[in-house]
Amino acid sequence: MHIKKVVPVTAALITASGKVFVAKRKPSARMPGLWEFPGGKIEKGETPEACLKRELREEFEIEVEIGPYVGTSVYEYDFGIIELMAFMAKMAEGDIKLNDHSEVAWVEAEAIGDYEFAPADIPFVQMIRRGEVAL
Repeated sequence: MHIKKVVPVTAALITASGKVFVAKRKPSARMPGLWEFPGGKIEKGETPEACLKRELREEFEIEVEIGPYVGTSVYEYDFGIIELMAFMAKMAEGDIKLNDHSEVAWVEAEAIGDYEFAPADIPFVQMIRRGEVAL
C-alpha cells in the first residue's frame, strides 16, 4: 500500500472593491483550465504567510499584505493530498503580470459560481457564496 504525502499549500483570497482575485491555470499546468485562488507550495522553513508573499511575487509580480487566516481545505488528488491554507490578502503594489497563469479575473461573490475551480479551492468558493468571507 502506497501512502500519499500531504503537501502543505497556501492560497490568497485577495480582495478589492467587493471582488476577489482568481487565476486560471495554464493549459500546460496540472489541472489545466481550472480557476484557483493563487498561492503555492510551502518551502521548508517557510511560514504560510511568507510562502504567499513569495508565490504572488513570482506568479504575478505583485506585493501583498497578508490578512487573517480563513481556513484549511484538505483534498486528495490522484497525484497526492493537498492541505490548502487560505488567507485574506490585499494588493499592496505592482501591476499584475501573468507569469504562471493563462488568465485572471476580479469576481463578485454572486458570479464566483460561474467559474470552474480546482477541487481544493471549492470550500473557499462556497464560503464566499454563503457570505462567510466578506469581499
